[in-house]
This record gives sequence, structure tokens and C-alpha cells, in this order.
Amino acid sequence: MSKALVIIPTYNEKENIQALIETIFSLPEPFDILIVDDNSPDGTAQIVKQLQNKYPQRLFLEVRPEKQGLGMAYLHGFQWALQRNYEYIFEMDADFSHDPKDLIRLYQTTKKGYDLVIGSRYVNNLVNVVNWPMGRVLLSYFASKYVRFITGMPIYDTTAGFKCYRARVLKAILQHPPRFVGYAFQIEMKFRAWKYGFKIKEIPIVFTDRRAGTSKMNKKIIREAIFGVIKMKIASWFRKYEVPAD
Repeated sequence: MSKALVIIPTYNEKENIQALIETIFSLPEPFDILIVDDNSPDGTAQIVKQLQNKYPQRLFLEVRPEKQGLGMAYLHGFQWALQRNYEYIFEMDADFSHDPKDLIRLYQTTKKGYDLVIGSRYVNNLVNVVNWPMGRVLLSYFASKYVRFITGMPIYDTTAGFKCYRARVLKAILQHPPRFVGYAFQIEMKFRAWKYGFKIKEIPIVFTDRRAGTSKMNKKIIREAIFGVIKMKIASWFRKYEVPAD
């Protein structure tokens, strides 16, 4: 078993999932993969099950009964990974917006002594986004600035979903499970890692809009992120952040 696990939540990703899995397994680093599928009606899980015969003991599948949100899918995956003693645990989208080759850069950077490494679209005053309409680029960019202003955390891409955690970070955060389930979940995870004092690093990536399928973004998710940040900041004033002993 590899020490590194890539968690990929899916819902209706049949156009992408096989190519993504095979690309990751072709990389020179030995990553395992966990697909957390929310009972996709398009047959995504069935494709993964077929591929498990080709990649035994490297490709894993957890099917949940219904769509419950990105955050809940990742929490399910984190618990699964910790129970099996993975040391390096990745978040990654299923739609090729994250380049699988960048997994190696995230992994190697984490092994240099960082606790959380973020694949960032906005670090070094650059905007590395391809094929997004300008309105969405501006929304994402200024949303991150808004989060930095409210929370004070020194992270440029606060909503980034391409990350590598050391296991100890997740063990600390999951003492009190995050309350958000949409894109605010990504903000909350970074905020808690920062409040716990973990060593965080952003590295630049190029984010490319999905090759196939449809985006899961909606107005409810955006509202959760905007107003949830304020609630999250206020709640942090009344909580102690103590890393559990190994």
C-alpha cells in the first residue's frame, strides 16, 4: 500500500473518471486512489468497479446513498484514509481542472516538511485559470481576497480544492468536524489548519475548466461561502486550537 492517497469525489463524472484514474496510475509516484461517489445516476461507480479489476489494492470505491455535498464526501474520504494509516492525503477534482501531474509537485513539497500544500491559482500575484469566463475568474479571485480580509489567514487561493494534507492535520481538524458542505468547506479546512499552527505552503498551478460534464457550482454554494466565512471567524474566537498528541 502506498503512503499517499488521492481522494476524488464524484457525481456524474463518467466522461472523465476512467481517463483520470489511468493518468494518475501512470505517474512515477505510487499513489492510491479513493473514489467517493454519491450514487451517480450516470454509472460513474460502475466504471470504477470495472477498473478495480485492473488496479487491485490501489483503486478503492466508496458509494454513498445520495448526493450530500462536497464537504461530506471529503470527510467520508478523510476518515477512510486515517483508518488505513495513510500519511499523505490529497483532495482532487474529477474533471481534469487539476492537472494530475501536479500531484507529484504537491507530494514532493509536502515531504520537505510542510503540513498542508495547496495548489494555488492566485499565488505570486498571478491568475492561472484557463477557459473560465471573465466573470467567474473575477468572482473567484475577489472571493479569496474577501476571505483573506475577514479571516486574516495568509493564503491567496482560499477556495482551492487541490491540496495535500499530512495525516496529523486531518486528525486535528476532525476533532470537531467542519460545519460547511459546499465550497465554504474548502475555506474552513484551510482556516482551521492555519489556526492550529500547521506549516502551510502554496505552489502555483494552472487551473483548467472541466473537459466534460457540468459544473456543480450554484447560488446556494456561493451564499454559504460569503456568509459562512463571517460565522466561522466569530466562532473561532470561542474555540481553542490544540493539536492532539500522536
